[in-house]
Amino acid sequence: MSKQTHAFQAEVKQILHLVTHSLYSNKEIFLRELVSNASDACDKLRYEALDHPELYEDAPNLEVRVFFDAEAKTLTIRDNGIGMSAEEAAAHLGTIAKSGTRDFMAKLSGDQKKDANLIGQFGVGFYSGFIVADRITVESRRAGLPADQAMRWSSEGTGEYELEAIARAERGTDVILHLRDEEAEFLSTWRLKAIISKYSDHISLPILMKQETWDAEAAKQVVTDEWETVNKAAALWARSKSEVTDAEYQDFYKQISYDSEPPLAYTHNRVEGRSEYTQLLYIPKKAPMDLWNRDKRGGVKLYVKRVFIMDDAEALMPAYLRFVKGVIDSADLPLNVSRELLQESRDVKAIREGSTKRVLGMLESLADSDSAEDKAKYADFWKEFGAVLKEGVGEDFANRERLSKLLRFASTHADEGVSLADYVARMKEGQEAIYVITADSLAAAKNSPQLEIFRKKGIEVLLLTDRVDEWLLSHLHEFEGRMLQSVAKGAVDLGQLQDEEEKKKAEEVAETFKPVLERLKEALKGRAKDVRVTTRLVDSPACVVVEEGDMSAHLARLLKQAGQAAPDAQPILEVNPEHALVKRLADDPRFDDLAQILFDQALLAEGGQLDDPAGYVQRVTRLLAPAA
Repeated sequence: MSKQTHAFQAEVKQILHLVTHSLYSNKEIFLRELVSNASDACDKLRYEALDHPELYEDAPNLEVRVFFDAEAKTLTIRDNGIGMSAEEAAAHLGTIAKSGTRDFMAKLSGDQKKDANLIGQFGVGFYSGFIVADRITVESRRAGLPADQAMRWSSEGTGEYELEAIARAERGTDVILHLRDEEAEFLSTWRLKAIISKYSDHISLPILMKQETWDAEAAKQVVTDEWETVNKAAALWARSKSEVTDAEYQDFYKQISYDSEPPLAYTHNRVEGRSEYTQLLYIPKKAPMDLWNRDKRGGVKLYVKRVFIMDDAEALMPAYLRFVKGVIDSADLPLNVSRELLQESRDVKAIREGSTKRVLGMLESLADSDSAEDKAKYADFWKEFGAVLKEGVGEDFANRERLSKLLRFASTHADEGVSLADYVARMKEGQEAIYVITADSLAAAKNSPQLEIFRKKGIEVLLLTDRVDEWLLSHLHEFEGRMLQSVAKGAVDLGQLQDEEEKKKAEEVAETFKPVLERLKEALKGRAKDVRVTTRLVDSPACVVVEEGDMSAHLARLLKQAGQAAPDAQPILEVNPEHALVKRLADDPRFDDLAQILFDQALLAEGGQLDDPAGYVQRVTRLLAPAA
C-alpha cells in the first residue's frame, strides 16, 4: 500500500480542538492515556492468545516501553500487544470515539466478559497526544500478520491523516509524539518517571525506561541502553488481604496521603454484585491544615481497572467524609470521554453509599469497642474530625441515626466524650427531654446562668461549642424518642422534675411581681420582646432567652460574623425574683438605669455584644458614684 491521505470524519476537527484545549485539566495526562492504551493492547493480546497462543510469536513477555530522543524532540510509547492492521488503524484512529476495545468486548460473551475486566476503555484518549505534539506517528503490526503488512499512520491533528504500508519485525505499536518546542519538559527521564509513578504505577505489566547515569567527563546525566522497570506493576488493593502486611498498608497510606503518621484505621474490601469495585480506605490520625477550606477538593483516588483516573473523586465520598484517604478501583464505572469526570449513574451512587457505610462501620467499631485502646483512638478521631462528621447529620438523611450515635459532646457532667446514648442512660427518672445549650466556648457554656436550675437539680446538659452545632440542632431533633431541647429557648419546663409545690410558688411569685414586670417592660421597650419571672435562675439576677422556634442569639452572631443577614429578633428578659438586686428594683429611684444594666449584664453573660457599650459604662458609673 502506497502512502494515502484520508480525511477524518466531519466532526473530528472540532472534537480534536476540544480534546487538546478543553478536555484535560493538565498536559501530563496525555502520558497516562497513551500508557493506558498500550496496557489495553497487551491485555487484548493476552485474551486472544488464550485460544491462539501463536499470537505471542517469539515475545511472550508483555510490556510497555517509554523513551525519548532529545535531539529529534520525539517521545515514544511502545507496546508489544495486539497491534493494528491498516484497516484497524483507519477505523480506530480515523474516527473519534471509535473504540477498538469496545468492539473487542462486544465479541465476548458469558464468563469471558467477567474474565476480561482488565481491559480498559479506549475512547478518545489517543488524541490527547496532540496536547503536547504537533504531529503524531503510529507504527504498528497486528499480531499474527507477516512483517511486511505493518502500517504507519501519521497526522498533525487537523483535518487529515496519512496511512502507508511499512515493514516491521516486531508486533505491537509505537506511538511517536513529535513534541512542540515549548514541551521540552517531557524530554526528561525524571519528569516522565514522575508522571508514570503518579498515574500508572499500578498497571499490572512492567513499564520500562532507559536508565540514566552520570557522565563525569561531560558533567551531566546521560541515557544508557539499559532498561529498568519504573512502575511497581502490582496494585496493592488488588491483592488478597492475607497477602498484604500491616506495614505495607501503612506505607501505601503514607504514599497517597503525604502523611508522616500512620493511619488511625483502614479497611480493605472487594465488593461484588451489580457494581463491582475494590475499596481501600483510610482514616487519618490528624486533620490536614486545609480541612475547612471550602475550595479544596476532597475525595479518594479513583481507578478503573487499575488505571488511575483522578485524585479527588468527590462523587464517591460525601463531603462530610472529606478527610478519608484511599483508593476505589471499579471494574465498570462509566466515565466521560476524558476519563476525568464521572457521569452520574446508579453505579456511582452505589459506590458512594457502600463506601460511606464502610467508613461509618470503621468508626463504629472504634467507638463501640470494649478495648480502651480503640476508645482512645475514637476520642482522638473526634477531637480532629468531630466537627466535620457533624455536617453529615444534615447532609446524609439515610445515615442520620448511625451518625447520631457517633456524636460526642461535653456536658455539665463531663468535659468531653459524652454520647447521646450515655446521656439517655443517665437521665433522671421523669426526665423527658435531652437538654442542650450552644455557646462560643466551653467556659461560656459552663457558666451560663441558664444552667443554674439544672445544676441545682443535678440534671445533665450537653454543652455544644462547635460552630457547626447550630446546624446540627436544626436537623437532629430527637434521639431514641427523646426530644433535644435548648435551655436557652422558651420558658423552662422541667416537667415531672419540678414538683407541684415549686410550680405553685412560682405562680404566686409571678402574680406578686406583676407591677415590677410592667415597669421593666416599659423601661426596656425596643430592646426586650418581653419580661417575665423565671424558675431557671438560682444565683443570677437575670438572663436572656428567645422564643421556642426563633433563631438563637448564638446562631445570629455566627451568621453576622460570616457576613450573612440575621434577623434582629428581640430577646426575652427573664428575672429571678428571689435575687437581692431584683427585689430592690421596685423601691429604687434609679429604676431605669438598673433595668438597662440588668438587661446588658444578661446579654453579656449569654455571650452577646452591647449596642451601646458607652451607655452601659455611664450607667454603672452613676450607680457607683455615691459609694465613692
